[in-house]
Parts: sequence; C-alpha cells; structure tokens
Amino acid sequence: MNTRTLGPQGPVVSALGLGCMGMSFAYGAADESESIATLQRALDRGVTFLDTADMYGPHTNEQLLGKALRGRRDQVFLATKFGIVFDPQRPELRGVNGRPEYVRASVEGSLQRLGTDHVDLYYQHRIDPAVPIEETVGAMAELVAQGKVRYLGLSEASAATLERAHAAHPITALQSEYSLWTREPEHNGTLATCARLGIGFVPYSPLGRGFLTGAITAASDLDSADFRLQTPRFQGDNLQNNLALADFVKARAADKGCTPAQLALAWVLAQGEHIVPIPGTKRRKYLDDNLGALDVVLDAQDLAALDAAFAPGAAAGDRYSQAGMALVGG
Repeated sequence: MNTRTLGPQGPVVSALGLGCMGMSFAYGAADESESIATLQRALDRGVTFLDTADMYGPHTNEQLLGKALRGRRDQVFLATKFGIVFDPQRPELRGVNGRPEYVRASVEGSLQRLGTDHVDLYYQHRIDPAVPIEETVGAMAELVAQGKVRYLGLSEASAATLERAHAAHPITALQSEYSLWTREPEHNGTLATCARLGIGFVPYSPLGRGFLTGAITAASDLDSADFRLQTPRFQGDNLQNNLALADFVKARAADKGCTPAQLALAWVLAQGEHIVPIPGTKRRKYLDDNLGALDVVLDAQDLAALDAAFAPGAAAGDRYSQAGMALVGG
C-alpha cells in the first residue's frame, strides 16, 4: 500500500483512506455483514485510514467500526468527528455546537462506541459561528494533553478559520469536499493554506458522491431514502447536465484502460502529495475498484483534458441543499 503523510511532520497513513458514512447513514439501506467484510478487506489490503463521525446514524457508524475493529485497532489510524447536532423532535434539522463542554462530552461518547481509549484524528465536523474557533480548539487540545486524542482536524472550515485554529494548536488535517466536480478548495484558499502551513488535506466525496463512477444515470437508480435525492446536483435539469460530465469521465477512463472511479480518484491524488482522499463505500467490490486508482498514472495531457472538462461551474447545482450549504465554509 502506498502511503502519504498528513502534513510534512504528520502521521503516515495509506494513500487512500476509507470513508465509512454510507455503511450506516445517508445512502439507503445498511448491510452490516457486508460493511464489516468491507472493513476487514480494507485492513487486509493495507488501508489504515478510516473515517467516521458521531452523527453518522447518528452513532451507529461508530458502533459498527468498534465492532469491526476488535482485535485490529492497532492497524488503524482512526478519525471521527463531533459538532453536528440533530433536533430530536425534527431529525431533518441540523445545527452545530462547538462549545468546550460539548467537545468534552462528545469525545467520551465516541470513545465508548468505538471501543478504544483514544482517537487518532478528531475533527470539528462543522464550524460553530457562535463560538470562537480558539475556544473550540482549546478544548480539543485538552483532549490531546489527556491522551484521548492524538491529532486535531477541522472539516469544511474556511482558510481564515484554519489559520486561527492552527495558531491556537497545530491542526493536522482539513477535511472538505473535493473532486473533479467540486473544486472550490482550489479557489477559496483552503488547499493553498494547507500546503503553506503543512496541514494534510483530506477530500471527502472524491467520486462526487458516486456520480463520477457512471453508475447513476437517473434519480430512480437511488434508494428512496438516499439523501442525494434531496441535493440539487441529483435533481431535474441539473442531473441531466451533469450526466455529460460523468460520460466524459467514462470515455477518458476507457482510453486509459481503467474504470471511471479509478480515473476520478487518480486525478484527486495527482493534485498534491499532502492530499489523502477517503472515498466511501459499503461493498468490497467497490473498495477493490477504488484501490486500483493507486496504479493509474495520469500524464499532462490527461490532466489538462480533465481540467478543461471540469472547469469551475461545470457541475450544475449546489452540492448540498440550502440548509446544508449554510453549514460549510465557516
């Protein structure tokens, strides 16, 4: 397994991680036995970087990982997150909480569900505009001092917030959405800030929530409970426009002798050595397909063609609903 470091002096992890959200949350029906088999296969193939969060389920994804990692915890660099909260009366409504007391309480719940005495990388899932980032990171730093957390991260933070957080305590990783059709980190300063400060960049949804694999050709291909049906890019005219982008990836992949997923992941990997994508899947066959991206080499002509096809604004529609977009870039 190829490895990368999260920042020049950071921890060494597998060059591709595994996002575990879809095993329990957001993408339709769960299959625990196949998910556990997928996690075991990932470890067997040298994937060391696993990503979850307390909100996935909520809580059930951390429990799943705790079950799957029994006896193998020392093989894993385990990341989880806190900070997105649900209204118990209206689960569709979400808020953020970065108060120090919430940070301290959240890690205890995650440790219990994961069946471990420490989290390797602890992210603030979304930035709380009501709490100065220095206060939240200060509470997270206490967890490092106590040995409950090894490294700190932020998710979907702006470049300015990342700068402030890093000044309060070293930040090891920024996790944000990044793929061929979500290229905002190139233009909002976050990729450049990570490179300058020596912070690893962890793209989630590097396959465009599965769309760039070419497997989704109509809304009817998705489970009725799949959250993607509620996002603009998978709706109406936007979906029809975006299908042309997926077709382009499919055609270029055929020219390279690889799958569309492998091409899309190879592009993300080619954007910098400090970048460690975490494509998500709940099935072994897709895990194996994704790992094949590590063998795909893109030349300058390949990269130029993909950049031209996926210029800023090429993807139609926002990546989240209006409420979801309000929570990013804090």
